[in-house]
Amino acid sequence: MHGWTGTILHIDLTAGTHTFERPSPSLYETWLGGKGLAGYYLSPDVTRRWDAPEMPLILMTGPLVGTASPTSGRCCVMSRSPLTGTIGDTSVGGTLGNQLKRAGLDGIIVRGAGTRMCGVEIVDDTVVVVDAEDLRGTDTETCAARLNGKGATALIGPAAENGVRYASIMVDSGHAAGRNGLGLVFAAKNLKYMTVKGTGKVHVLDPDGLKQAREDVFRQIAASPVLLGELGIAQYGTGALYDLMDSRRMMPTANFRETVFDRARVANAAAYKERYAPKRTGCNGCHILCKKVTAEGTHLPEFETMSHFSALLGNDDIDIVTQANALCNRMGMDTISAAVTLACHAELTGDSISGSRILSLLEDIGQARGLGVELGRGSQRYAESQGEPELAMAVKGQELPAYDPRGAYGMALAYATSTRGGCHLRAYPISHEILRKPVATDRFSFAGKARIVKIAEDANAVVDSLTACKFVFFASSLEEFAKAYSAVTGVPSTAQDLLRIGERICYHERIMNARNGFSATDDDLPKRFFAEGGSSGNAIDIKPVDRDAFLNARTNYYAVRGLDTNGRPLPAKAGELGLELHAETD
Repeated sequence: MHGWTGTILHIDLTAGTHTFERPSPSLYETWLGGKGLAGYYLSPDVTRRWDAPEMPLILMTGPLVGTASPTSGRCCVMSRSPLTGTIGDTSVGGTLGNQLKRAGLDGIIVRGAGTRMCGVEIVDDTVVVVDAEDLRGTDTETCAARLNGKGATALIGPAAENGVRYASIMVDSGHAAGRNGLGLVFAAKNLKYMTVKGTGKVHVLDPDGLKQAREDVFRQIAASPVLLGELGIAQYGTGALYDLMDSRRMMPTANFRETVFDRARVANAAAYKERYAPKRTGCNGCHILCKKVTAEGTHLPEFETMSHFSALLGNDDIDIVTQANALCNRMGMDTISAAVTLACHAELTGDSISGSRILSLLEDIGQARGLGVELGRGSQRYAESQGEPELAMAVKGQELPAYDPRGAYGMALAYATSTRGGCHLRAYPISHEILRKPVATDRFSFAGKARIVKIAEDANAVVDSLTACKFVFFASSLEEFAKAYSAVTGVPSTAQDLLRIGERICYHERIMNARNGFSATDDDLPKRFFAEGGSSGNAIDIKPVDRDAFLNARTNYYAVRGLDTNGRPLPAKAGELGLELHAETD
């Protein structure tokens, strides 16, 4: 095969065995790879408990991974989410995806559970399950140091071992496979780490065609102010968005009660640049290099973390934000969910949480000490246990990122419809509502947003399946990546062909969620956004979201997505996409 290796590794930790599967080419062409193919393998078991031994933990690459295609070094991790109960997936950079492909693998599917803490070590076609009991309780930095030289690493820290519902998986130390709590699935399998080292190469059918597609994408990136401009992501990282969100009066502040942070100018990306003089780094195969590290190698926070550990908690000390980011990474837990849960606690108790208190509570969460046990369950479970569920700023149990939905109505709809819970990356309407790419839309209107969100979800499903980085699509499009895909694999394809596959992937996720009882009731926002306005000023009026307009937009979304009025899949649409409904979704 070209692009794909044609091999998927299955590991049974209970039996201590492994096998190699060689799927048919048609399966690859139907699902592409990455999140699409991972969903195919998750589907038969998606109604199981996330901690059931039979529940698969899936790591999947795409056909462009390991090739010269731009930003093609990513990997999808998928299982059922311990945080939300939805399908749970995350796209992560680092070297993991490339090393899997070089080892001759399109993906790994892990089932079962070890009787003791274990590790999986892969070198090309050699797979060994080793005892890792001596690593139990170690933080991610210590564990990674012990594994130095073994290739790409994916591992968990104390948060996962201690039951934190938003535990992450850390890849190559500086890359977090966050959201959804998939680190907890590692822990349920008594799996501390995986290492992968490969010496092979990925075969490309048409190297000249790939070179042309690559050059087209590079030219578009070079012309993008958002990516390579003087104030763009390459220069300031994703923190370049910080001042923009504040100036648009949509920066979540004080647990989303306000939308402007009065000390933003001392906590923005420019402040980090002045304070730390960071160097650029990034994912394997990417020249944008959006990540920033200090001279000592400390990873600086990305936009969501910068915003939530400052504005959301009323903290203007960027050293504390940087330490909070590092602490979450060492513990192995999602920064967005951690910060929002702290903000929920602050509002619920009336306490002021800033400075060293942020760090001490994060430590307590990761180590499951005292109040940290309750906070480690996530904001929704915590707020419900305190009798005030409306204070949890979450959708489907997953905490909201750093874009207030009252300032961008497409974002409001996208939060609600996201299949993995509150997520900005499923459709990322910020692209057109704030960054004005590819075209500007009225951010205070739902007009046209249902179809825009649906198409963007389909496109991003393709991106996470090929796999590539979503940032590139501020400049490029699926037209260029269809050419790259065809050049690599030899499968004739257009942008519309890929969008159709993306639609299948998204609809399949709706089917899997419906099998677990999710419906329109779950496609909703916290009541605060319909009852309270944001921080108006500077001729910008941040009103509450009109409930009727939101519900109408959601109804329109269901119509264009091919769902019934309750947000559940329809047999005719499923059949049109080559999918089947199970009895529990009929």
